[in-house]
Amino acid sequence: MLFAILPSTQAQFTEPPKHEFRAAWIATVYGLDWPRQGAGESQQKRDLRQLLDHLQNAGVNAVMFQVRSIGDAMYESNYEPWSHYLTGRQGEDPGYDPLAFAIEESRSRGMELHAWFNPYRVDNGSSFTPADNHATVTHPEWTYEAGRLTLLDPGKEEVRNYVVSIIMDVARRYKIDGVHFDDYFYPYPPNQITTQDSQTFQTESRGFTSLFDWRRDNVNLLIAQVADSLRLFDPSIKFGISPFGIWKNNVPSGIRGLDAYSVIYADATAWIRQKTIDYLAPQLYWPFGGAQAYEKLAPWWADQIDDRHLYPGHALYRTEASSPIGPMEIPNQVAFNRDYFGIQGSIFFRARHLSPGRGRDFARIMRAGLYQYPALTPSMDWKDQFAPAAPLNLVASQDGGTVRLTWDPPSEAPARYTVYRVKSELEPDATTAARDARNLVALTGRTVITDTPSADTEKHWYFVQSVSSNSIESGPSNVVISPVQTGLISELTRLGLSVVIYPTVFSEQAQIEYTLEEPGTVTLQIVDVIGRRSVTLIEGEYKQSGQHALTINASEYPLANGLYLLVLRKDYQRVTRAFRLVR
Repeated sequence: MLFAILPSTQAQFTEPPKHEFRAAWIATVYGLDWPRQGAGESQQKRDLRQLLDHLQNAGVNAVMFQVRSIGDAMYESNYEPWSHYLTGRQGEDPGYDPLAFAIEESRSRGMELHAWFNPYRVDNGSSFTPADNHATVTHPEWTYEAGRLTLLDPGKEEVRNYVVSIIMDVARRYKIDGVHFDDYFYPYPPNQITTQDSQTFQTESRGFTSLFDWRRDNVNLLIAQVADSLRLFDPSIKFGISPFGIWKNNVPSGIRGLDAYSVIYADATAWIRQKTIDYLAPQLYWPFGGAQAYEKLAPWWADQIDDRHLYPGHALYRTEASSPIGPMEIPNQVAFNRDYFGIQGSIFFRARHLSPGRGRDFARIMRAGLYQYPALTPSMDWKDQFAPAAPLNLVASQDGGTVRLTWDPPSEAPARYTVYRVKSELEPDATTAARDARNLVALTGRTVITDTPSADTEKHWYFVQSVSSNSIESGPSNVVISPVQTGLISELTRLGLSVVIYPTVFSEQAQIEYTLEEPGTVTLQIVDVIGRRSVTLIEGEYKQSGQHALTINASEYPLANGLYLLVLRKDYQRVTRAFRLVR
């Protein structure tokens, strides 16, 4: 048995990653995450700011923002009409540019923004009147119908050129960090394609005799064309795809489910071999165990990914109250990812489920543990390794009970900044301190932040580093000391009690230490994350003031795998620390 400690917001986590992809899909189709149709510019902007605030508070460092869902645009397009999800009428100007606004707001929070395109779908069966410049009006000969869907025909060269033109128009006019596709290429059952493209196959077969191989090659051609176009224009722009989580039925052995290779003609392994993608985010929307076992699929994808990045997609929407997936399923999947070589992060579907209280309180659980410390997105070895210039003239000033940090950007402003805080009696070596992710307190696109250092009497030092679009950091700015060093109230002074548990990773035994400023009646419990009592270590015992300690043996307690809280109560006061049990 292994006890692995996950920290509370006041504890520390052993060796947290400095680089980890932590992203969320922001779905605009049907207004799933955003926008509220017809709410108007001011309200839609407020809603998006609030959504991004929730993501930032949850530890997210990148967003996949859906800009084209049905041949429409969440931006001012030179090719396609405004989305009707904005105003209720396709082609109607909402009065502002949502993509430009989303980029500005994401960047200010230190997040990457990847523009998410659905390349072929132009009608999903929803009720709208197509605008005059919608593809179903301008080029009906490019489309086919499958069930309730209308799609562009991937076999037509004009279609591929058109889709690439749309993507490159966005890449040229907006400062996006990436281009992202989901898994909508050829349609899923029950809207599966049958013979609708037989004429295209006859006239544009390119020498293929197998219809199915030709369809897969149509997709591969589009992906290669997008990759080549992006790299020629700006190789710093990342290109990633989120395929269906099962490549082929019974691969790996025992896996059962829809066969992406044969049913929707998506061969993700070809994109890896051809180096046309920078990352894959397979939609692994299933729990551990069963016919689509996460513990089988995630390693299989990691073994295929070669030198590209892998960020599995997680079905956070399935953790809502009516779902059979438990509250610790996805946190345990994220922990699994972190421990498996070849997996560099996670993407969550969808953004709304990272709001407070949603996803069975997923955001709070992650922020208290695995996402306690910020992380940069992973750098890609095949992209520019150039380090930007360091920020200039860092100044720390007191702003009430907080520290206000301001600095000047270098001559060429970087993509974002990292802000570090170090507790040390003497001025620390910033280069050494920057290697420890526990010193990282913020990612930001601004040149000013406020910070509230921990309530103790140790000295706090700050420095800032510039970050490139490939998450390469500059050297440090000047190092400054916090001006707010006197009058800080420690947890012990404020509440009269404190508790710690260590070491942070151990087998069989852990040491608990708690301190009381005044004597009193003490209860010490282990509870699960939804507050149910699991184990009582001390119940209603009178303890003298001072430091107390006890040892717990994991084998003595019937605790299931998962996250727990160590709860110390004295009279009417309460403090907690969190840990995770891994068997």
